[in-house]
Amino acid sequence: MSISHILLIAIVALVLFGPKKLPELGRALGKTIREFKSTANDLMSGLNDSEPQPQPQRKDVTPSGTNPSGSQQAATGGTSQQERPAADSRRLPD
Repeated sequence: MSISHILLIAIVALVLFGPKKLPELGRALGKTIREFKSTANDLMSGLNDSEPQPQPQRKDVTPSGTNPSGSQQAATGGTSQQERPAADSRRLPD
């Protein structure tokens, strides 16, 4: 909007509402905008607070002197993890 548009709107408002009522309307409009912004900020902060925080990833720590594949074979009865399909490899039908 250019200055001429704003000036035209101000003149029309002055003619419609008069010089005594115009300051009251300005105050009411400012108060309404302020309340709207405050409510919007409260809602946004409430949404940001309710978002789950990402959990730190766990690191797989094995002692340096052990062979994880050997212990895995003993636990699974001789089948290694490479022979078994991973749970993530399952796909839904298209």
